[in-house]
Amino acid sequence: MNTTAPRKAALIVGAGDATGGAIARAFAREGYAACVTRRSADKLQPLVAQIEAEGGVAHAFGSDARKEEEVAALIEQIESTVGPIEVMVFNIGANVPESILTESARKYFKVWEMACFSGFLNGREVARRMVAREMPASGHRGTLIFTGATASLRGGANFGAFSGAKMALRALAQSMARELGPQGVHVAHTIIDGAIDTEFIRSNFPERYALKAQDGILNPDHIAHSYVMLHRQPRDAWTHELDLRPWMEKF
Repeated sequence: MNTTAPRKAALIVGAGDATGGAIARAFAREGYAACVTRRSADKLQPLVAQIEAEGGVAHAFGSDARKEEEVAALIEQIESTVGPIEVMVFNIGANVPESILTESARKYFKVWEMACFSGFLNGREVARRMVAREMPASGHRGTLIFTGATASLRGGANFGAFSGAKMALRALAQSMARELGPQGVHVAHTIIDGAIDTEFIRSNFPERYALKAQDGILNPDHIAHSYVMLHRQPRDAWTHELDLRPWMEKF
């Protein structure tokens, strides 16, 4: 772990091997200390090593985003040892399909915890820090970005738990934007509407992955570029909801 602490931090909650990792690398290239989290910090070491090899700064944290006390401790640790969190990206998916006829109450609740409740916990804790700071001349105290999906807009068959959680996350982001925007916090919700270039898609959906050669699936680095753009926006032209999909995706 690089202990050099720049003045600003970007927290990526759910920094996986594809989209979350790409977002962390993108903000590190912008000069942010990329604070990346998963339940197991050991799984983040390749990402940290990659960011540092590119000249960036990264810190890995093991944290269960569903546990209030762990989230509070995480935010306190970052703010006190790394720097003020200027951007938070909530990127936990929990896409677990199941027929409503066989869905268990336990798994349904767990999907909601992961995809929605943890977004509330992390968003609330970071927002509390942001609004407590002195308002800068730009009028922009920080940015909160919540990653949504096709399920944020419509509930497909066998996606009752996931669509319910993602729609709730979208509503949470809307409510937070209306409350926090006037306080200088930019709240954005992204809809990732299509398959992403990941090992999961490559292994389980080879026909869909074959569309990569035609730009038919989303490139994680291009998603990350849009996230940086959202954070850079001046407050007179803030985007709240941004949908990203391949050119050939039906919607």
